[in-house]
Amino acid sequence: MTLFRFKSRETGDLIMLEPHGKRILEIIGKNPSAAGVILPQQMPAAEQALRDAVMKEEADQQRMREEARAKGDPCPEFEAVGLRLRSAPFIDMLQRCEKAGVELVWGV
Repeated sequence: MTLFRFKSRETGDLIMLEPHGKRILEIIGKNPSAAGVILPQQMPAAEQALRDAVMKEEADQQRMREEARAKGDPCPEFEAVGLRLRSAPFIDMLQRCEKAGVELVWGV
């Protein structure tokens, strides 16, 4: 399985399995199939996009649970580790890079 390695001069490398790294990049509007960079001025928007995606995922899951209960169906099962936990290290990396004024790169 392919890995995504996110790098910066401020933090250690962050390594994610392909499906998770790809999803993170898609959420923040970056092309996961190419090398890329997030500039410090882009980081607040990337962080907000991830936080919004987390809230949407959690709200959608809650709605699906409630609908299943209302119908008397078994509750749907979701991944044990959701977007909130998967994105937390990336959000931390974004915050630290923004504060230090350094870019975050992958695929290089």
